[in-house]
Amino acid sequence: MAKKTKAEMEQLHQQQPLIAHLIELRNRLLKALLLILVVFAGLYSFSNDIYLWVSKPLEILLPEGSSMIATGVASPFLVPFKLTLFTAIFLCIPFILHQAWSFISPGLYNHEKRFAVPLLLSSIVLFYAGICFAYFVVLPLAFSFFTLMTPEGVNFLPDINNILNFILKIFFAFGIAFEIPIATILMIMTGITNVTSLTEKRPYIFVGCFVIGMLVTPPDVISQTILALPMYLLFEIGIFFGRMVEKSKADKEQADAEEA
Repeated sequence: MAKKTKAEMEQLHQQQPLIAHLIELRNRLLKALLLILVVFAGLYSFSNDIYLWVSKPLEILLPEGSSMIATGVASPFLVPFKLTLFTAIFLCIPFILHQAWSFISPGLYNHEKRFAVPLLLSSIVLFYAGICFAYFVVLPLAFSFFTLMTPEGVNFLPDINNILNFILKIFFAFGIAFEIPIATILMIMTGITNVTSLTEKRPYIFVGCFVIGMLVTPPDVISQTILALPMYLLFEIGIFFGRMVEKSKADKEQADAEEA
């Protein structure tokens, strides 16, 4: 058998780490999927109760004599099934993010890990905070608006599938919107932007928050403001911690320069 050349050996060494990373990624994805299935199996017997709890902000606002309806033949089964699956995914978010962190952490420097762990934990807290804000504040306002705007003589009978799709969109929208501080800090850490540039763009960002509020929430000033103001406040929080990140980076660069 002919001996492998030096170039072939180097190529083999380069391929092996890539294969090892892909195998590790597959294993972590399988772990996350397995946990989601286990949580889903545990929650499935409570699927109808979960749907009633999630749709409660609308149910209590329905006019007397009205009720939710199912227009699809399989909706009474598929809608609670779908909601239970998404509930399992929501509950497994910390484990999923932990698996993502475990996969990328070996490639980070120590000073990057020092910031990454608080960012990971705060992103989980902010995501759930966004969902709670949507459930306890936004959904009651939105459903109240829709019920009040029903024309006279029209029976308001919302379909359970449409209700679920609307609620899930609101949850995802507010869960992601509450990640603004994390996104701001990451952009500063990676050098995409800096605190000075973001500070100069404050007026545009303030207007942008209201535009997003107008697109996501029902067309009334109150609900738009309820979304826009927290978004802008979260942006300011991101700038506050971004200054700390820039100061830490500057101190490290100065320390490296002194050592050199």
